[in-house]
Amino acid sequence: MADDQHQPDAGAGAATAARGPAYRRILLKLSGESLMGPDQFGINRPTIARIVEEVAEVVRLGVQTAVVIGGGNIFRGVAPGAAGMDRATADYMGMLATIINALALQDALRKAGIETRVQSALTVEQVAEPYIRGKAMRYLEEGRVVIFAAGTGNPFFTTDTAAALRGMEMGVDVVLKATKVDGIYTEDPHLNPAATRYDSLTFDEAVNKQLKVMDATALTLCRDQNLPIRVFSIFKPGALRRVVSGDSEGTLVHS
Repeated sequence: MADDQHQPDAGAGAATAARGPAYRRILLKLSGESLMGPDQFGINRPTIARIVEEVAEVVRLGVQTAVVIGGGNIFRGVAPGAAGMDRATADYMGMLATIINALALQDALRKAGIETRVQSALTVEQVAEPYIRGKAMRYLEEGRVVIFAAGTGNPFFTTDTAAALRGMEMGVDVVLKATKVDGIYTEDPHLNPAATRYDSLTFDEAVNKQLKVMDATALTLCRDQNLPIRVFSIFKPGALRRVVSGDSEGTLVHS
């Protein structure tokens, strides 16, 4: 497994920056767990601040950036009480958790000087705008980060599916799935250090090999619309910038 703490030399970073962005518009899929840092659940402030630094850097490069965020870090804290709960009810609770994360991310981005809007698939107008495609696209064109909360607004659909759906609606060039590992491996590299990383895969290979990149619905949507997915580590410094600059960071899933 590649070392997530490895940092490129200054010359490589300068060359990447000089090339400029390879994408005009991206959708970044962040898991709720990515906000936990070393904690068992909740939001770790140093972790969210570091993620915001990465996002702010690509926004300042002129890349139009949308974000779909999960809610696992919040829901994990109430999961024991949700055991045996009706699935639809539990899913709605998870959607509300994503709104909490979206507001936290919005606050951190604004403090970093990045204008941000939260749009929710559930109606909570006191804290977030309802999802309106035209307004979201206008915000992106104005250089604002748009955070999509509450998944698709429907139970039984994951935030991975929401990322694929919003990515297609926004006309993004690529969906970037930020994870804890630097790509897709033959096996879980935390359990098997001998696992090897794929540089690229087709959507069909990812499904047939059951690699758990995203759920099957999300993969099928992206495959049918020819929308590539790149999986990379959000904990690897500078990885997001290198991805948007066209470097072969992580694993590319394509048609």
